[in-house]
Amino acid sequence: MYRGLITTAVLVAGIAGASAATLDTIKQRGTLVCGVSTGFAGFSAPDSQGNFKGLDVDYCRALAAGVLGDASKVRYVALTAQNRFTALQSGEIDVLYRNSTQTYLRGTTLGLRQGPVNFYDGQGFVVKKDLGVKELKDLKGATVCVAQGTTHEVTLGDYGRANGIDWKPLVFDRPDTMYQTFFGGRCDAMTQDASALAGAVATAAPKAEDYVVLPQTISKEPLGPFTRNGDEVWSDIITWLHYGLVEAEELGVTQANVDEMTKSQVPAIQRLLGASGDLGSRLGLDNKWLVAAIKAGGNYGEIFERNVGKASPLKLERGLNGTWSKGGLMYAIPFK
Repeated sequence: MYRGLITTAVLVAGIAGASAATLDTIKQRGTLVCGVSTGFAGFSAPDSQGNFKGLDVDYCRALAAGVLGDASKVRYVALTAQNRFTALQSGEIDVLYRNSTQTYLRGTTLGLRQGPVNFYDGQGFVVKKDLGVKELKDLKGATVCVAQGTTHEVTLGDYGRANGIDWKPLVFDRPDTMYQTFFGGRCDAMTQDASALAGAVATAAPKAEDYVVLPQTISKEPLGPFTRNGDEVWSDIITWLHYGLVEAEELGVTQANVDEMTKSQVPAIQRLLGASGDLGSRLGLDNKWLVAAIKAGGNYGEIFERNVGKASPLKLERGLNGTWSKGGLMYAIPFK
């Protein structure tokens, strides 16, 4: 029994050492290395000055603020669908925030851990209005632009076979090349996450009013971050960052009022913002790490609205991405 206790202690020590590796590396480096897309409007795309903006980018900034105390201490690595997971597996990046769909096989075969879903989406189609397409069966024989190495490529084939639609995929390794080809008229339709299609029409179409995103979706696309297996503490930080941003929205904590809210006598707010409970120290962070994260870009609702919601060019409804109290799926695990 004594030997068993020693064995258990050694295993726990080994796991703790592995878990702390990424966090320690980031603190020593002084910079978070965040994997993002090469350009999805509303999620991660460089502006005219080359600065990345979007929902995924705001998560990177919030993470850097919480871990390093400075939202600007992020180096963004733009990744394609083909190299995103390899970059994380190899240690080139610390975390992948690249509107990546979470699936069974990705969760069990890549040696990676899937974080909480930060955007619920579905695979849709965009066509030119004058094509006269009203529903997916009208696309029989159509050429469809699709990105290589994505769930969209697989689902497109599955749906076509299951429904007798013999569309002709035209596959691209980069979304920007795919957009240029579709809006140049080479494809009859383009398929991607519905949110990404809305962003493409808003930012890349010659005339946005000439295109329509069809109302049908053919899949569930739960998007969220990925970390490496074995980095339990780091993965927990990624998890609780998301829940913290959602909890902040639920409790009315915003980018503008977060400092004032640290004086609140509401127990749930006190725990969230580090006034009680010592919750940050359990992750190797300052107890007020979520104060810094929220100050970087606001709560989940603020991040959503600014990047993809009504205040953005995409003008998406909250829908499934609303909080649970308003009919959505966003639900924070309690901070206690």
